[in-house]
Amino acid sequence: MTLAATACLLAVLTAVACALPGTFVVLQGQAMLIDGIGHAILPGIAVGYLITSDIKSPLLLLTAAAGALAVALGTRWLQRSALVTADAALGLIFPALFAAGVILISTRMSHVHIDVHAVLVGDVNLAAFSNPHYCYVMAAVLAANAIFLALTLPRLAATSFDAPFCTVRGVRSRAVQTTFMAVVACTATAAFHAAGAMLVIALMVFPTMTARLITRRVPALVLAACGIAALSAVAGFWLAYYLNAATSAAMTVTNAALFFAALAAYRVHRRAYLR
Repeated sequence: MTLAATACLLAVLTAVACALPGTFVVLQGQAMLIDGIGHAILPGIAVGYLITSDIKSPLLLLTAAAGALAVALGTRWLQRSALVTADAALGLIFPALFAAGVILISTRMSHVHIDVHAVLVGDVNLAAFSNPHYCYVMAAVLAANAIFLALTLPRLAATSFDAPFCTVRGVRSRAVQTTFMAVVACTATAAFHAAGAMLVIALMVFPTMTARLITRRVPALVLAACGIAALSAVAGFWLAYYLNAATSAAMTVTNAALFFAALAAYRVHRRAYLR
């Protein structure tokens, strides 16, 4: 398989793997949590390097996922405590962890080269070139996410729409949501290598927002989001290939174009229906 084909496959796997949990992140109104998780990966990487002294160690994936999970669970805990507003909870947690990561990197990792562009924007081509087997990692993440949703779809959907009612009815909403946050954190950490911290949120949010303009049923919403994610990944990758542009940025712009096209079609259809 050529490098371009491998990179395109990695882009598709990453986009669909992000779209699966991203559906319920959007339904829960927690889209900006992904941004916080993306920033929390940085201190996780720093802690992992302090332990291993090897920037390429697999342990860094585990510590990065732990940092992402700390943001997710810490934010959810503050939100449930009702001590602060929902948006302020995220604003308290992730800047503190991100700042801690910056301090660790500037003081203990100043001799380690970290490409800021790769960290923020990501480079699927570089990821495919430096580690051609990373497609297997994202395929495994995609399969794990699909299995998790297949096993928990009714409960996850119910807790996403009305968690207090589920608690009254005896559904263990907290356990479901905690597991779901772990899935989101692991997915964001795995996608970070190819998509970068700033653009993981686009891969999780845009496909679902576009799919919501097409369908309202949860199972159909999940499938539509995956299809849109795959389509935007392929179109965005080859657009970047022919324009010699950043692949992740092109994928995000393609997602945005699909969303606004769907929005325009939805508004035209609604006006015609109201008449």
